[in-house]
Amino acid sequence: MFGTHDLWLFVLSGFLLNITPGPDTLYIVGRGSTQGWRAGAVAALGIGAGTLVHICAAALGLSAILAASASAFTALKIIGAAYLLYVGISLIRSAGAPEASPGAIAVRPASIRSIFVQGFLTNVLNPKVALFFLAFLPQFVASDAGSKPLAFLFLGGIFDFNGTLWNLFVAWSTARLSSRLAPSAAFKRWFSRCVGSVFVFIGIRLALAHEP
Repeated sequence: MFGTHDLWLFVLSGFLLNITPGPDTLYIVGRGSTQGWRAGAVAALGIGAGTLVHICAAALGLSAILAASASAFTALKIIGAAYLLYVGISLIRSAGAPEASPGAIAVRPASIRSIFVQGFLTNVLNPKVALFFLAFLPQFVASDAGSKPLAFLFLGGIFDFNGTLWNLFVAWSTARLSSRLAPSAAFKRWFSRCVGSVFVFIGIRLALAHEP
């Protein structure tokens, strides 16, 4: 279909990859647990939108340029690492903000727009996501495909759709669990600091990643 093969295997492999925890899952859990289902869902949609950029880039061959050019990879790597550090430090600082009243939650809620943009950029500015699509999608594109870009877009669309559904489930389950447990303000501060610290670690690790 659309110049692809073993579609069932692609869907299964993609699902297993989608449920593997990573920075995207961490961001959704962080937003969903502290700001509820709506914030987690918007984070998931932002990440899904970012994935579409990588899919289009792979279809147009831009990912191949990124893989072949050490300078391009390094530039995007530094930008992505800097942004992850910014997100992590912001979460840590917001968790340490003073409370407005004895019963207030110390974590300042981000706007829906900010949550979407942060999810989008967290995904787009990670060069390893681009290289992943370049390595993964071609495995399921037929050698005699009439239009390889169309095959890339078709497979990428399936992967992103399934991934977004999973991320929405993560957002919903996280928000539901958080509301049932009714975590205290101290727990939410601690959790935000932990999430922020992991983002800082991921940013540093990305900055030290070797060029392809």
